[in-house]
Amino acid sequence: MSLAERIDALLPQTQCRKCGFQGCRPYAEAMAQGAADINRCPPGGQAGIVKLADLLGVDIKPLDPSCGSEGPRLIAVINEADCIGCTKCLPPCPTDAILGASKYLHTVIPALCTGCELCVAPCPVACISMEPASPPEWSSQDAERSRNRYHAKNQRLARQDAEKADRLAKQKQLLAKLKTKT
Repeated sequence: MSLAERIDALLPQTQCRKCGFQGCRPYAEAMAQGAADINRCPPGGQAGIVKLADLLGVDIKPLDPSCGSEGPRLIAVINEADCIGCTKCLPPCPTDAILGASKYLHTVIPALCTGCELCVAPCPVACISMEPASPPEWSSQDAERSRNRYHAKNQRLARQDAEKADRLAKQKQLLAKLKTKT
């Protein structure tokens, strides 16, 4: 197992980007390369910093306040009465924990929500709030499930992008053939 993989295994997998990276794995890779410090993960908190310091053989330091502060685990809750079904909360959710379709009410699956807060800002009607999670602890099983769902979403999006590019290429070929016939 590479150093980046061992670091990634210690991160909470909330994919919140509070560390300044596009997810837990890029942050782990940056730490493995010595390009990022161990104290940039608010969801991991001080306990996570201690684990990272132990793995990397560096000094323990306090959480970098520019990344946020450690706090209780939260989950997103949608006030369905105010939801307009705009779907703007769906793309930023790293684990597809929000269910809904255009013009229909949306809801969050609490067991899948990482508490990343990425869905809050895009909501045009401010119907998403962050509330205490139950249970309040984030387990290693939660982190593994989150990692798997995050990777599955990214694979699905990459597959959709490739299919779209393929369709566009075929349309261009068809147009080119039609132009040469006229």
